[in-house]
Amino acid sequence: MAQQEPPSSLQNLLFMIGRNSKGQWVVQDKGGLHGGLFVNRIEALKYALFENGNRPQAVVMVPGVLELNMTGKASGPQRTLSANELQLRAA
Repeated sequence: MAQQEPPSSLQNLLFMIGRNSKGQWVVQDKGGLHGGLFVNRIEALKYALFENGNRPQAVVMVPGVLELNMTGKASGPQRTLSANELQLRAA
């Protein structure tokens, strides 16, 4: 059986996988329309691959903090601030 191409709406999806500030695994598409919280990295990766038509090249692991944002407005990963940076901002 020939493998079918995903619908054109899925072909442009880029999924980000990372952890939020509470340590939970997050998957978020770049457009902010698809995503969720997952119990572990493997389940997050399975979801991202399923949603994007099994295209591993369209999944990116985020090194910083990735907060789930389902407002439909794209937001990139957030950088975690160091204690010194937090003190400077509070001053």
